[in-house]
Amino acid sequence: MDLKQAGSSLDSLISSFNTRIIELQELVIGRNMYAATSIADLSAVDTAVKAMEFQMESIKNRLREETEAIPKAKKLIDMSLRQQKKLQHMFAHMPSRLPESVRVPNKNPNTNSLMQETSSYNAGIGALKLGEEPSAQPKLQEKKGRASAPLWYVTADELDSLSSYMRGRLTLDKVNAAINDMAAYAETNAQLISAPKKKVLILPLFFELRDIAMTEAVKGKHFFVETDIKGPALKLDNTGKAILTVLRHLGRINETRIGHQRVIILAKPQ
Repeated sequence: MDLKQAGSSLDSLISSFNTRIIELQELVIGRNMYAATSIADLSAVDTAVKAMEFQMESIKNRLREETEAIPKAKKLIDMSLRQQKKLQHMFAHMPSRLPESVRVPNKNPNTNSLMQETSSYNAGIGALKLGEEPSAQPKLQEKKGRASAPLWYVTADELDSLSSYMRGRLTLDKVNAAINDMAAYAETNAQLISAPKKKVLILPLFFELRDIAMTEAVKGKHFFVETDIKGPALKLDNTGKAILTVLRHLGRINETRIGHQRVIILAKPQ
């Protein structure tokens, strides 16, 4: 029953009470035959009627208040539903693990000094000391505030949009964990390339990465090579190859071959 029907029902109830009261008055008068002897009975009836009228008026006032509160309640429900949809969307697209900072894996486990140098790169490579030879490639020298390797995560809708044969058994957590690894590989290469030559211990690797970074296809972009892929989430196994195929299809990476190296470039999704 809606509000208008409820109000109409109350009015009908009041009218019925009034009709019943008149009938009672007539019955009392008819029973006593004399008006003078019916005064007490009529007074009691009048008191009861007034009490009922007061109660009905209170009910109508309360019903009016509830009616006025309905638009506010509807507005609050709409706002709550919109907030619920936002939270559900955030929960569905939030990766299960977010890195506090990009890891910098050691390319040469046998060289402890390189690990010490790469830790200083995370804090930013400042100005060269007096008398220190500048890098042979100043354009590749790391600038203050250099952007870290990007983390363009895949959403649940993007993964679901792929065909079943391409998606296979991959989960959103596995794919986004692989994106964390790729960003770490690319960050390591960017720091190694921008380091002064005197601080670089693996010279052949340095020159090879520098030459790759200078090519037209890679210049100004974050990249890593196939030999960098060593886990922990992304490996050169069937699952890792499937992840790379998915990320190529979703526009997260581009691939090219430079010399004997297969180069993977981090690409911004369109």
